[in-house]
Amino acid sequence: MSAVGVVSCSCLRPGVWLLKPGMHKMSFFGLHTGARCAAKDYYEVLVLGGGTGGITMSARMKRKVGAGNVAVVEPSKTHYYQPLWTLVGGGAKQLATSARPTGSVMPKGVEWIKSRVTALDPDKNCVWLENDIKISYKYLIIALGISLHYEKIKGLPEGFDHPKIGSNYSVHTVEKTWKALQDFKEGNAIFTFPNTPVKCAGAPQKIMYLSEAYWRKIGKRSKANIMFNTSLGVIFGVKKYADALLEIIKERNIAVNYKCNLVEVRADKQEAVFENLDKPGVTEVHQYEMLHVTPPMGPPDVLINSPVSDGIGWVDVDKETLQHKKYPNVFGIGDCTNLPTSKTAAAVAAQSGVLDKTISLVMKNQLPTKKYDGYTSCPLVTGYNKVILAEFDYDAQPLETFPIDQSKERVTMYHMKADMMPFLYWNALLKGYWGGPAPVRKLMHLGLK
Repeated sequence: MSAVGVVSCSCLRPGVWLLKPGMHKMSFFGLHTGARCAAKDYYEVLVLGGGTGGITMSARMKRKVGAGNVAVVEPSKTHYYQPLWTLVGGGAKQLATSARPTGSVMPKGVEWIKSRVTALDPDKNCVWLENDIKISYKYLIIALGISLHYEKIKGLPEGFDHPKIGSNYSVHTVEKTWKALQDFKEGNAIFTFPNTPVKCAGAPQKIMYLSEAYWRKIGKRSKANIMFNTSLGVIFGVKKYADALLEIIKERNIAVNYKCNLVEVRADKQEAVFENLDKPGVTEVHQYEMLHVTPPMGPPDVLINSPVSDGIGWVDVDKETLQHKKYPNVFGIGDCTNLPTSKTAAAVAAQSGVLDKTISLVMKNQLPTKKYDGYTSCPLVTGYNKVILAEFDYDAQPLETFPIDQSKERVTMYHMKADMMPFLYWNALLKGYWGGPAPVRKLMHLGLK
């Protein structure tokens, strides 16, 4: 999902034909302001972050309290649909198609405050922005995303100035992935997974499968020794999909090294240094012809040691209602929260529907009743026309929509990710008309009876 863009997994849901009734009634009246500073110093609903969760919730709140009573704090001029970057890095999509001006996705009439949050003071119902600007609120929604930390790997980010290295997680490095793919000659192709929480845990593998398919297509597969060096002890957190991925890995002769964490890149020598997490301090150097880096990630700096955060820095919310555990008028959504589920755009979609209901009841001085089950999803791209659609809950149990075996590679699921999901994202989710998979799943199952 960082406040600069959105969640990095195209994990939005199938069912564009089942958009919430009333979507066609969207209002085009009113203009959002583009003020550098806030037009007012108080808003009934203040949203921190203009990524997926922030824009989605601001659209929903506009319909509850009126556009003039909602503001979004977001410094970035461009909003990115990051799930597309897997395909950009693999040469299947253009980077430009993932970007739109932030002003174009901001709900009409909602105040866009082009600034950064510097501090939160929930005891006084206010936040501080750059230039010591104070904004007060009645209700606060925190949607600040997750921060990338390339700098925690020695030799980065400056190593990206060299060839043969890329990363699909940043707008500045995703096209370098495709260049490295094209320039590959012979040797090790290494794909990494860090020893931290990440957004879309499937993304580091997706580019590996696309790379393998690309080299196979152009006749270079035999020259590539493909390695997946992951800090985890498993290939994927849900056994059903892990088993399917391990079969693919075996069939395509890909080497997997577990408990292996990237700690240094010597880009001038094309060397990557990995620490053995089972033997702290023990490292191994691998020469590479191509390196795809998934950076360490963590909560935004403003949330670390904040009153709204847990001991690590994630917004401390109830896992079922998304209401803050201490401050009843504060809510969290998306990657910045400590919800114990994968950080994906699909999770944000499902969370937005629950949070909408939660806030509605809180505004009426009633207890929240709608419960989020941890639903998340990740379309695991395994080729240029193949996807395994992984869907699961808090307990890492499959929570699937379709009456088929979703652990199988399918062309239909690929087109859903590549073509239908971007449409659904821009035209439904960000406008607050898509609240996750539950209604779709219910209709699908009713149709089978």
